[in-house]
Amino acid sequence: QVQVVESGGGSVQAGGSLRLSCATSGSIFGISVMGWYRQAPGKQRESVAWISSNGITNYAGSVKGRFTISRDTAKNTIDLQMNSLKPEDTAVYYCNVRKGSTSYWGQGTQVTVSS
Repeated sequence: QVQVVESGGGSVQAGGSLRLSCATSGSIFGISVMGWYRQAPGKQRESVAWISSNGITNYAGSVKGRFTISRDTAKNTIDLQMNSLKPEDTAVYYCNVRKGSTSYWGQGTQVTVSS
């Protein structure tokens, strides 16, 4: 089992920045892809960004150029630096960790961007 815990959410005005962190514990050996998803009210959960164990990254088009995902492979932690935030970025952000064929999720952290 892998435990996943997010931190760093909060409220910010449009144009501001926030940094989310995701820590893992438990059976973390063999973790491959780690990433961030978000779910806004009334919408489906969507992928925001992910990073592989060898540093390959992928971003949703809506956040490309504004968000940066980074990873400490030794610690199996990831961060999401979010700049130039927009009201449409408001959502609960979830950290996702993949190990083999299993996905582990954190409890989510709220990000609210006001105009």
